[in-house]
Amino acid sequence: MKILALETSCDDTAVAIVEDGRRVLSSVICSQIDLHMPTGGVVPEAAARDHLLRVNQTLQDALKEAGLDLDDIDAFAATLGPGLVGSLLVGANTAKTLSFMTQKPFLGVNHLHAHVASNYLDSDLEPPFLCLLVSGGHTQLIAVESYEKMRLLGETLDDAVGEAYDKVARLMGLPYPGGPHLDKLAQSGKSEGIVLPKARTEGAYDFSFSGLKTAMLRLLESEARKAEASLATVSPADLAAGFQKTVVETLADKTLRCLKETFPDTGIFAGGKRTLAIAGGVSANSGLRGYFLDYEKNHPDFKLYIPKMRFCTDNAAMVASAAYFNPLTTDLSMEVFSRCVSFS
Repeated sequence: MKILALETSCDDTAVAIVEDGRRVLSSVICSQIDLHMPTGGVVPEAAARDHLLRVNQTLQDALKEAGLDLDDIDAFAATLGPGLVGSLLVGANTAKTLSFMTQKPFLGVNHLHAHVASNYLDSDLEPPFLCLLVSGGHTQLIAVESYEKMRLLGETLDDAVGEAYDKVARLMGLPYPGGPHLDKLAQSGKSEGIVLPKARTEGAYDFSFSGLKTAMLRLLESEARKAEASLATVSPADLAAGFQKTVVETLADKTLRCLKETFPDTGIFAGGKRTLAIAGGVSANSGLRGYFLDYEKNHPDFKLYIPKMRFCTDNAAMVASAAYFNPLTTDLSMEVFSRCVSFS
């Protein structure tokens, strides 16, 4: 089954064609980084207009890359939410129109389900597993019990981890988008001696990063005062490394504890291994990937899945995969939505 999917939930115009939920035949992404760089963040109205300008060409490019035409497509899919409503409407209405024109099914997708499904692309991963979803808007621990059944076990109480990265990057004067630049800077720094707080939350598997962001602000202000007084200061690379180490350890500690406590019987996993999948834009972070890859090497009862780098951030291939395994709706009349009331 070949599904053509569109993803326009925020600031990337993406179209992909995926066969049977796993084999990627094409994946085209048009980024809006240059458009939003002057403002240092996504302007919703500008993003929606840019999607309108790019969507037709992106669609043609995806068909050309796959060597297919519309007659070869079995179903059309799009992200319905959560996301920016104006942007979502572009992708959703395009997919619905193609469905109506060709009299082929329309499959609406939850954006968060799509991030989980990014681990199915070019992969042998099957449920059950625990998923750590980390992005600019979400930080969640999800028990994926089957392709259709998922349970939210924990989430951030304030800032998402990607949001914290972007805010701290802006405080440090790094270019937009801040998260990748902060990650790159951290790779050249040393975290030793940088002590930052790890929030305690009432929920065993919940997260909080607003306090860490504030602690970084105070630390940066202190370093600025030292510089004005011609005193020794800590390098920006070391500060970035300390921030990244704290974030990674916070995510890892709760994730590994959740994995052991939620799935105490390792026999339910293939090969007798506890399985973790990481998804979302922050799954591209070098510190996070490195931590869990090292953990996997040293723990034979642990199996890790991380999407290929091109499938970490928003893309339409993950939407096509989710449409195959777990469509939210087949109803052409269902509207887009900005927020999720519940994960399922």
